[in-house]
Amino acid sequence: MTILDELKWRGAINQQTDEAGLSDLVKEKAVGLYVGIDPTGDSMHIGHLIPFMILKRFQLAGHKPVIVIGGGTGSIGDPSGKKSERVLQTMDQVHHNEDAITAQMEHLFGQDGSFKIVNNYEWLSKMSLLDFLRDYGKLFNVNNMLAKEVVASRLEVGISFTEFTYQILQSVDFLHLYQHEDVQVQIGGADQWGNITAGIDLIHKIEGSEAKAYGLTIPLMLKADGTKFGKTAGGAVWLDPEKTSPYEFYQFWLNQDDRDVVKYLKYFTFLNKEEIDDLEQKVGTQPEKREAQRRLAQEVTSFVHGDAAVTEAENISKALFSGDVSALSASEIEQGFKNMPSVDVTTEPRNIVEWLVDVTNIESSRRQVREDINNGAIRINGDKVTDVDAVIDPASHFDGKFVIVRRGKKRYFLARVK
Repeated sequence: MTILDELKWRGAINQQTDEAGLSDLVKEKAVGLYVGIDPTGDSMHIGHLIPFMILKRFQLAGHKPVIVIGGGTGSIGDPSGKKSERVLQTMDQVHHNEDAITAQMEHLFGQDGSFKIVNNYEWLSKMSLLDFLRDYGKLFNVNNMLAKEVVASRLEVGISFTEFTYQILQSVDFLHLYQHEDVQVQIGGADQWGNITAGIDLIHKIEGSEAKAYGLTIPLMLKADGTKFGKTAGGAVWLDPEKTSPYEFYQFWLNQDDRDVVKYLKYFTFLNKEEIDDLEQKVGTQPEKREAQRRLAQEVTSFVHGDAAVTEAENISKALFSGDVSALSASEIEQGFKNMPSVDVTTEPRNIVEWLVDVTNIESSRRQVREDINNGAIRINGDKVTDVDAVIDPASHFDGKFVIVRRGKKRYFLARVK
C-alpha cells in the first residue's frame, strides 16, 4: 500500500490536482510537501491538527515535510472561513505566536532533521509593492480570483484589498518553496483548494507548463450529527496544555460517539488497518466497553502530550470513577478538578462542620452537615468522615495545595489552599 493508497483508505483525500502525476511522483523519490499555518493565535487546536497529521504520515513514509509559519500572511489575515475582516494583530503578537506554534511543531515532528520549518515573513517582507505588482500581480486575472470560493463567499458582505490579495501571497509561498526548498506538493483543507490551484498556476507560468507541482486537499471534518468537529461546550480543544489540560484532551477523545470513533482512529492515529478493523468490530459487538474510544484517546494524547500525560489522564479518570482520589498528585488534581466548583481557603485547621459551612459554603447548614456525616455521605481527600468533631487541616494533602470534598456519590468540590 502506497502512502496515497493509505490516505484513501483513511478517508483523508478530498481532491487532487493530478492524481496520476502525484502517484507517480511519490513512487519516484522522496517528495517535498508543505502545509502552512498562520500564527493567528499562540496555540493550534485540534482542527489545525488535521492537515498536519497527513504531513506527518508523509514524513513517516520517508518524504520531506516543510512547515510554513505564516508570519507574513498572518500579519494581514486569511479570508478563509470568515464572514468579516480579521482584526489585524500587532507584529509583536504575531512574533509571539510564531514562537509558540514553532515549539508545538517541533514537538509533533521531532528534531531529527527529517522536516523543516520556514517562515514566509522571510521572503514576503523583502518584496516591494512594485515588485509585487510587476512580478506577480500581472500574472493574476481578477475575474479568476473573484471566482475562487474563498473570495466569492465574501463578495456579498465585502472584502478588503488586503485580504483579496491573500491568495497571491500564498501562491508566492508555493513558488518560493518550489524554487528554494524542492517542494512540489501543497496540502490543505478543502477550503484551500482555490489558493492551492492558484499557486500551481503561478508555478506553471513562471517555471513552465511541465513543472511538476501538485495539490491535495482533505475533506471537511464533520461529526455524525452534522456539526463541526473539534468544538465543545467549552470552546476549542487546544494543543497547549495550559489552555486544554491533557486530562481534558484525553476526555474529549474518550467521549466520542460510536458513529465517529472509527473515522477518527483513521485520521488521528498511526494504527494500522488490522488494528483499526479489529477495533471497529468491537464497536459493533461490544460498544459498552468503549475500547475504540479508549485507544483513540491514548494514541492522540500520547502523540500530542506524551505517554506520561496518558498515564496521568487515566489515573485521574480512574480516581474520579472510583472516588479514591487520595493517590492523585497535585498536578493531577489541578487537571481533573479544573472545571469543578471551587473555593479558596486558608491553611488554618478547622472543625469539619464549621469548615464546610462557614469557610467554604459547601454545605448550607450545620444540621445538614451533621446529617450527611452521620449518613456517610462526606469524603475528604478520598476518606470517608464519620466524626462530626473531625478537624480539617488544609495543608495535610496534595502538597498543601488542595482539599477535595465529595458529597454523595458524584458531587465534588475543590478547595484551593492560599
